[in-house]
Amino acid sequence: MNTEAADTLSTAPTPSKPSTLQDVFGESGVLAAAFSGYQPRAGQLQMAEIIRDAITDSRTVVIEAGTGVGKTFGYLAPILLAGRKAIVSTGTKHLQDQIFSRDLPQIKQLMGSTTRTALLKGRSNYLCLHRLERAMTEGRLKSPDWVTALHTIKGWSTRTRDGDIARCDAVSEEHGIWPLVTSTNENCLGKECPVFDECFVVKAREAAHEADLVVINHHLFCADIAIRQSGFAQLLPEADVVVLDEAHQLPEIASLFFGSALSSGQMIDLLRDIVREQQAEAVDMSDLLGVVHQFELAIDPCVLALKNARTDRIAWQELREDKTIQAAFDTLETRLADLTAALELAAPRGKGLASCHERAIQMRQSLSHFRRSEEITTEVRWLERREKSFTLNITPMDAGQTFSDVVESQPRAWVFASATLAAGKDFSHFTRRLNLNLALCQQTPSPFDYPNQAIMYLPPNPPDPKTDPDYTLKILRAVFPVLKASGGRAFLLFTSHRELKKAADILEGKLPFPLFVQGTQAKAALLEQFRQSGNGVLLGTQSFWEGVDVRGEALSVVMIDRIPFASPDDPVRRAREAQIKESGHSPFAAMALPEAIITFKQGVGRLIRDVTDRGVLVLCDPRLQRTGFGRQILDALPPMRRSHSIDEIHDFFQYDQATNALKASKAE
Repeated sequence: MNTEAADTLSTAPTPSKPSTLQDVFGESGVLAAAFSGYQPRAGQLQMAEIIRDAITDSRTVVIEAGTGVGKTFGYLAPILLAGRKAIVSTGTKHLQDQIFSRDLPQIKQLMGSTTRTALLKGRSNYLCLHRLERAMTEGRLKSPDWVTALHTIKGWSTRTRDGDIARCDAVSEEHGIWPLVTSTNENCLGKECPVFDECFVVKAREAAHEADLVVINHHLFCADIAIRQSGFAQLLPEADVVVLDEAHQLPEIASLFFGSALSSGQMIDLLRDIVREQQAEAVDMSDLLGVVHQFELAIDPCVLALKNARTDRIAWQELREDKTIQAAFDTLETRLADLTAALELAAPRGKGLASCHERAIQMRQSLSHFRRSEEITTEVRWLERREKSFTLNITPMDAGQTFSDVVESQPRAWVFASATLAAGKDFSHFTRRLNLNLALCQQTPSPFDYPNQAIMYLPPNPPDPKTDPDYTLKILRAVFPVLKASGGRAFLLFTSHRELKKAADILEGKLPFPLFVQGTQAKAALLEQFRQSGNGVLLGTQSFWEGVDVRGEALSVVMIDRIPFASPDDPVRRAREAQIKESGHSPFAAMALPEAIITFKQGVGRLIRDVTDRGVLVLCDPRLQRTGFGRQILDALPPMRRSHSIDEIHDFFQYDQATNALKASKAE
């Protein structure tokens, strides 16, 4: 029984307000009274007890809660019982909304809790009334669709209470209009804003300060630590408990935010804002527009020059000898200096231009810092290019010290939770990345009966992914008999977009089942159509390896094409590998293999999502069977029975069909 999304409420009398964890999770607890068919889960209670003790002792714990444990209730219940001020941070805004709007109200009601709660997101997630009015009066939009969207947002602005753009259903969060009507740290006018008293960001932060439990996300958590902006950084000293859910994502997110980035998109945004502010505050300073135009003309040559780079992500050091690239960035830097000087003259004319001047100064400093010649061994400078844009990144080699400084800033309970944190039983890869060397690490068992609920199918004589050019075609041939036996109902997960596209081209028009391909439409819509189809086959890459929950018969097969080793060409990864090697350790054993195991476990976790689910996991990579590290990966996965026989897979699904037919006849 999934107590975080249960559908069947019990008619049993509600017990009194709980005072212990047994009163919540036990056979006679509030969950048992609320949900018919409820079965206590040893792992969920164990997790809650660990967190209860961490709150009491103000200590740091790392918990890998097996799939199906119910970790959200597992950490919310002890927090509510303790009555301490708490922050819950999640991996994505989607999960953040789910916890705040569904799980938290449900457990509060069941426990009779009066805890005050609040939802807090980053600034760009809230409508900016000042920028909305500016956009309405400017009248220069890309297309009629943008005009329609703007007027829709204007109408919504009079009805919304919190300004959260995720709640504006009529305009997608991906629509290009939103940057025009939301603010960033750079372009926000702060207390100088004419509608500051009505600001949705300010109201959200005030509500968070007054709340007992605040739900945020990792991006906001790390961004606020990195720049000490008002918001979460002010909440942290008051919190007694900090829970970081989906904690396996933290090392990479922390590295991103504890470094810095300067993109061509930020430059374009600055230029757009300068033009707006000039029209509003200094219409007579037309010379400023000429300088803006010159800087804009210097951006495209950088984009074009970068097409000479050997890969989309490359260390800046490798580009130092490329004269075309260096000349393009020399010009960009010169034009940015000209723009900064022009804005210095314009800044006294108004708050908007003064803000643009500050942004230009910071941008110039960032560009200069990125391009300076001396090497700094504690950071990696690298460039990411796209078709029409680029980003200059400075990433710390190790974000752990910054993170651990925050953890140790004052006594409080820190809880790092995820279904995938350990490589087998070893947590050291995760704890080392965040410098959590003194944390208590614990695994709590999944309630699922994997040996009886699932089979791991290892196709006989699989092709070699490193040498066989027809690898994708051959593994699709190997999985096709499984799809016939299951009647579709499958996720085919790939480690790269290239292989996914190749598979989509191969399968188009050849499957007797509906085919759904990542990227053809929004993820949520794609998943809903897959569920509704009842026999679909969905092709996905990394975004479908985690955070996707399809329960029941709609998903009965998960195929994974290869061991998910990270790209060896990534510049940050190469720098970290070199550092590990210099310290006398193996980069493969210390980093590549643990990361692959954790990612693999995420993908495998899509298959069995409830105690009644049954399914087949198809693993195609021959290295899993033929190498020592492959067997190490298999041993770290849930204990499914393994098979090389397609006949056994047929028998597995025939049993399911017979069982379902029996259930149907009994229902009649």
